[in-house]
Amino acid sequence: MTVAASRLPEPLRAPLLVGAGGLLTAAALLARDPHTAGSWPVCPILALTGVPCPACGGLRATHDLLTGHVVAALSSNAYAVLTVLLAAGAYVAWLAAAARGRPLTWLRRSSWVGGLWAVGLLAFGLLRLLPALSVLRP
Repeated sequence: MTVAASRLPEPLRAPLLVGAGGLLTAAALLARDPHTAGSWPVCPILALTGVPCPACGGLRATHDLLTGHVVAALSSNAYAVLTVLLAAGAYVAWLAAAARGRPLTWLRRSSWVGGLWAVGLLAFGLLRLLPALSVLRP
């Protein structure tokens, strides 16, 4: 653990370190626009099969959200937009609870929520391959 991290109050340490990681990720996405060919590696599933995986378009969607282009983000990957919104809400709740020194009661159900999210991601990935829902493809 770094010296700076050890100086953080114990209840806030984990949420603030996760937040710092999120800010670094956001900075990387802003620094290297995923809309530019070659700025990020190609999805291995797309490269091997020619079929977009459920997460394809997620970097572009997140970049678009960070730059305020919500409609473009939704057209890149609507599920990524939903995921970013849910993750941001969960992070704010975690940070607020840590600041008050209270445990998160929904954290006990996080494996159930994570499983539901994964099923939703797979369903989204399959549904957007249907011709009628091709508008959801990146």
